[in-house]
Amino acid sequence: MYDRILLPTDGSETTEKAVRQALDIATTYDATLHVVSVVDQTVVPPDVRADILYDELEDEADDAVNDTETRAEEAGIEVETAVLQGTPHRAILDYANEHDIDLIVMGTHGRRGLDRYLLGSVTEKVVRVSDVPVLTVRMESE
Repeated sequence: MYDRILLPTDGSETTEKAVRQALDIATTYDATLHVVSVVDQTVVPPDVRADILYDELEDEADDAVNDTETRAEEAGIEVETAVLQGTPHRAILDYANEHDIDLIVMGTHGRRGLDRYLLGSVTEKVVRVSDVPVLTVRMESE
């Protein structure tokens, strides 16, 4: 049913439930897990220090995919990783299309109120536009 599962992650503690779900599904279906992190180029201000901030964001993204890659390999799951650049929802959807992904597993922070309607979340945008199923994993309330 699922041969290729995509797990976008930012490496934060709030994505932990999504990571566990993706690892479990990949194990169940003997699927390849694709772990990506997106460096959001829209948040890097165009100034003298932009290159320093961009390097820091890339390092964080590398750490996020590497940590999950290690866990997947320890569980015997075939894993592919990538650090992507761009607008997060668009980069995730493009990756899913380019790699013939069968399922996307993403966490949600359960944003509410005006903030949700004005900004929307990356997960909501992926759910609305994705051609493949998206499993949203509700994050723990703080």
